[in-house]
Parts: sequence; structure tokens; C-alpha cells
Amino acid sequence: MTRPANPARPEIHTRITQQIIAQLEAGVRPWTQPWKASISVSRPLRHDGTPYNGINVVLLWGEAASRGFSRSTWMTFRQALALGAHVRKGERGATVVYTNQIVREDTDDTGAEVQQRIPFLRAYTVFNVDQIEGLPERYGEPETIEINPDERIARIDAFFRHCGAEVRHGGGSAYYAPGPDHVQMPPFECFETADDYYSTLGHEMTHWTRHPTRLDRDLGRQRFGDAGYAREELVAELGAAFLCADLGLALEPREDHAAYIANWLEVLKDDKRFIVSAASHAQKAVDHLHGLQP
Repeated sequence: MTRPANPARPEIHTRITQQIIAQLEAGVRPWTQPWKASISVSRPLRHDGTPYNGINVVLLWGEAASRGFSRSTWMTFRQALALGAHVRKGERGATVVYTNQIVREDTDDTGAEVQQRIPFLRAYTVFNVDQIEGLPERYGEPETIEINPDERIARIDAFFRHCGAEVRHGGGSAYYAPGPDHVQMPPFECFETADDYYSTLGHEMTHWTRHPTRLDRDLGRQRFGDAGYAREELVAELGAAFLCADLGLALEPREDHAAYIANWLEVLKDDKRFIVSAASHAQKAVDHLHGLQP
């Protein structure tokens, strides 16, 4: 099988990274779910209702925020046609990616034949249902879920409790302490809304998954503020966004995270592949937390 030309492989990573950089430089966090004001929060969905994962969540949230889409479902041109609908003339699609692989036959040092599996990204185009006409009624506006932000939410408390982390409350800072392996949170009453509290807890719980006894994630952090620290903070920011979407919450940006944007920009400009890697790490962290549920 012919190996894809090398220039095509990093091009997707470069395009994705440039898109994220442009949004960060404009002061927009593309992983902040953009449509809480009108409907309940969710991940972007495929035409069959399956949620997108990883970097595709960031890409589609960013597209929805920048282009004013109000709904979370996306589909290809052909999928719309199969449903008896059509994409409006002149509409521009959004790029999503999937991982594929090629298999190469090679020989090792002993002359024996071996197979090499080489992963690479493929891109394709999807359209938001706001861009499509003639869809069946099931693609209409979803019902709004009302959540009282002034009260604790039992189902979300249960989710974090089932994770089994030691969460201590007190003081005015939120952080994960890797040595004693606990999460520190200010009291619930110190937060303006329930979303503020749970999104902050989701961020710190993403950090919690990096412990050697869990996902053993090491992105090279040596000290506060270095490149490895910025990488881990970006993973935690994405993890909180994915988790909040799964739990039906809005990600409320913390004021202290504004200072990280310059660090994230530096990391992304130095490594065009890291945003895809960070989204993958974040997805694994969220999957781990879901896997701890009964």
C-alpha cells in the first residue's frame, strides 16, 4: 500500500492549530460550549445522535461559537440527502477528523517480515443542522433543561462522589495536590453558581486523573509556569469542557485561567500537533471518570 505523502499528514494538524490559535488570540476559548443561553449544554452530535469526541468537540464548538449556530447536531452532505434534506446553497461546512492507519510490510533485523501500523489523520466536512433544510422533525429544537444554579445538583454530586477522589473543602483556592493525592476546593457557597463550582471541580478532577495509579500522564511539567505546566493546564481545561458538556453544565472560565492563554499560545505555536494530543488526553481523562461510575 502506498504511504500518504508526508506534506498531507501535518497539514491537518497545522490547520487545526492555526484555527485554535486565531480564536485564542481573539480572546475566545473554542472549547467553551457556545449555546447554553438557548438550550441545554451538550457535546456536538453526529446525525445519529452519537457524541463527537476529542479534538472534534473543540473544532465544532469553535465553529458554532464563531458562526452563531444554535444547535448541536452535524452531518455530512450525503447524510442530509439520505434523510430527504439538503444543505442550503452557499453554505460552508466545518472540518472534522478521524484517525486512520496504513499497514506497511517490512523486514526486521533478522530478515523476518513484520507489519507496521502507521496512524494518520483524515479530514472530512460536516454541516450544522442550522444550515440544512427539509430535515425530519426529530432534528428540531431540543427541549431546554432548567437547572437552578443556586442549589447543589444531586446527580452531579453523585458523579464526582463515585470517582472516589478525596475532595477537601476550605480556603480560597482550587487545585490538585499530586503528592497527598487530593483535590482542594473552596466551599460550594463561595461560588456564584452551581456551574461555577462543578466546572472548577471538573477541571481539578481532570488533573486528578494524571496520577501514576490512574492514567500516569506526564507532559513534562517540572515547575510552575513552564511549558509542561501549560500543557497539563490545557488538558485540564479541555477535560472540564468535555465533562461539563456530558453533565449538562456550562464551563465557567475562571479568572486565573486568563493568564494561561499566552502560555497556551506559545505551546501551540511551538508544537502544531499538541492541540490534537491535548484533546486526546482530555478525552481519556473524561472516559476514566465515566468508567468509575457504577
